[in-house]
Amino acid sequence: MSGDGGDGGNGNNGSRGSGGSSGGTPGGGYRYADEHTPPPARRVSEVAVERFAHVFEVDPELMTVHVAQQLFPNWDTLRIAAGRADHLAWMHRHWARTVVSGQEILDEIGDTEP
Repeated sequence: MSGDGGDGGNGNNGSRGSGGSSGGTPGGGYRYADEHTPPPARRVSEVAVERFAHVFEVDPELMTVHVAQQLFPNWDTLRIAAGRADHLAWMHRHWARTVVSGQEILDEIGDTEP
């Protein structure tokens, strides 16, 4: 998908606990704390954070009242994000005559505002 060996950017070729950047011990194994402790969040807006490169999420602190938060491994977060990108690319290939970036829309709106 990303041209980096299909590992979704996590450096471990999709395998669990292989010592890649998603956690695990060198030479293999599975360490729960390493796999289930995400990197520190970097705030990117009032409502969004980024823990992995180009993977944005609604700040979990804003969702604790109405949505129970689930814990799942870091590699699964990267797998889900890669799957979303693959799905969007498939939709563009099969259904879109033109793909317009969000920035293009913002630029166009900015040009028309007084």
